Amino acid sequence: MKTEIKIFFTALMFYTRIPCPKWVAYSPELLNKSTRYFPIIGWIVGTLSFLVYCISHLVFSVEIAVLMSIAAGVLLTGSFHEDGLADGFDGFGGGWTKSSILDIMKDSRLGTYGAVALIFLFGFKFFALRDLLIELQGKGLLFLLLLFINYHTLARFTAINITFISSYSRDDESSKSKPIVKAYSAKEIIGVYVFGLLPLLILLTYNGVFLFLLFPLAGLFFFSQRYFKKWIDGYTGDCLGAVEQLAEVIILLTYLIVWKFM
Repeated sequence: MKTEIKIFFTALMFYTRIPCPKWVAYSPELLNKSTRYFPIIGWIVGTLSFLVYCISHLVFSVEIAVLMSIAAGVLLTGSFHEDGLADGFDGFGGGWTKSSILDIMKDSRLGTYGAVALIFLFGFKFFALRDLLIELQGKGLLFLLLLFINYHTLARFTAINITFISSYSRDDESSKSKPIVKAYSAKEIIGVYVFGLLPLLILLTYNGVFLFLLFPLAGLFFFSQRYFKKWIDGYTGDCLGAVEQLAEVIILLTYLIVWKFM
């Protein structure tokens, strides 16, 4: 049990800015094992973002409350995934060879492709989440909380699956900021699937139409994996961050479609 607690806090330390106990120190072994709890980070970020929305909405309009909720998610993760999206678009938008793409992604400066991608990303998130919350007024806080948890969790589930069938792209295994998980056991894969799909399974008890969420996410998964393989022979942390953020947008937009059939 003590070991599992260390593994969980390693995931929390790696994927968020939430303070962890001082006795939690980085090690490659614990980082690899922490993948099993990666979807639970979605539970945490989704829950806290929802609480920020609820508290903000007591005083402000839906629009301001949604902005504060999105900002809370960004602060909780330290823009971890948003940075990956921007670097990914810069790299694949400006590079034409594997080496040039990887060099651009490693550059800390923000380029035009990344800036435009972030503008559209937050635009889609804001309007989709605002429209969804307006449409679902009166549906109950528990149901809305579950929607928040699921869209954060399922997006992480989609991204991490790429690492199960692809190899890490950088030959020197370098990273501009943090190490990347590259080794897995059956426990990590089982943990990802159990914790990643549980919120969706609960949503299916409300309405089976939520199963439709898996189809566009499967499309994103297969297209991204093949695209990354074609251009850089695998994936990087920035690639995973980009997929996670695109998955969040796809889930929110699909929520709006699903709502029409509920």
